[in-house]
Amino acid sequence: MPSQLSQPLQPTLPSALIQAGQAANRAAARHRFEDYRSRRAVETLRRQEADLGLFAVFLGEMEISGGDLVADPEAWRGITWGLVEAFVKWQLQKGYAVPSVNVRLSTVKTYARLAFQAGTISPTEYALIRAVQGYSQRERRRVDRKRTRTRIGLKKAAPVKIGLEQAQALKSQPNHPQGRRDALLMCLLLDHGLRVGEVAALSVENLDLEAGMLRFYRSKVGKEQVHRLSPDALKAATAYANYGDLPRSGSLLRRSRKNDHLGMPGMTERGITLRVRVLGERVGLVGLSAHDCRHFWATSAARNGTDPFSLQEAGGWSSLAMPRRYVEDQQVANEGVKTEKDSTLTQE
Repeated sequence: MPSQLSQPLQPTLPSALIQAGQAANRAAARHRFEDYRSRRAVETLRRQEADLGLFAVFLGEMEISGGDLVADPEAWRGITWGLVEAFVKWQLQKGYAVPSVNVRLSTVKTYARLAFQAGTISPTEYALIRAVQGYSQRERRRVDRKRTRTRIGLKKAAPVKIGLEQAQALKSQPNHPQGRRDALLMCLLLDHGLRVGEVAALSVENLDLEAGMLRFYRSKVGKEQVHRLSPDALKAATAYANYGDLPRSGSLLRRSRKNDHLGMPGMTERGITLRVRVLGERVGLVGLSAHDCRHFWATSAARNGTDPFSLQEAGGWSSLAMPRRYVEDQQVANEGVKTEKDSTLTQE
């Protein structure tokens, strides 16, 4: 038998190093939520807070008192995969749309991961939470057929469809201060597909009328882009500047006042949303939103032969999934399919 002297010696870590490592783990755990949230866009954080707010409502109905699910790891202690699974089913029973249910499930899983890293959810429980699944498109249709209420809240099931004549009418506004501002606003939405937050964030410095360019930041993907202004957008922006509506500095779009006049710079997302709705109603589009205009822009681009890669770049998407959907929706399913002609029809 080999002697004890021949056995490899196991290294022993100094106690001070062990204590330092444990202290570092505890510090990282305390700041895990804060660090994650510091890396996310404001829009993402706002949505996640709403998602976890609804999760808290569900827990309340289960008579489970929780803490701050958004920022406190301890609030996740005791959360199990069964509760997460029940939250999914609860939303369906309440009538929430399946895509919204999937998004909220993703948010819960994300914060459960943070809680697992912070040590308040066990590895086994976290693995089970990760295994909770949402619904595919096919499953969504099956679920919706079996329930009477399939959507609650303000989010629409389908975008408002904008015709070409309606789009032109939206961009052709009266020649007064608000009208010139509205014309520029609608051109940015319909001709360039900007998101409402991106429009609200535009500053005077983003606009280069001499070069006919617009430089702006897409916060959702963390990317700065340059667009060549469409002819209508350039015309609207030039009129906005020539008539003295363009602020000297700061926010590009000015707020509305009474009697078709404009106020201080700084049109908010809410203000833009309300204004788009009003302008839409004037041309017969009830419930029009800025996102409907973005949908119109992407659909028009795909219909006119824009490839998915170019559409992804111009639209500021982080993946090809969305632009491919727009392009594929415009394709004729039986294009290129050849069938035998009916001989009785071809004889004459």
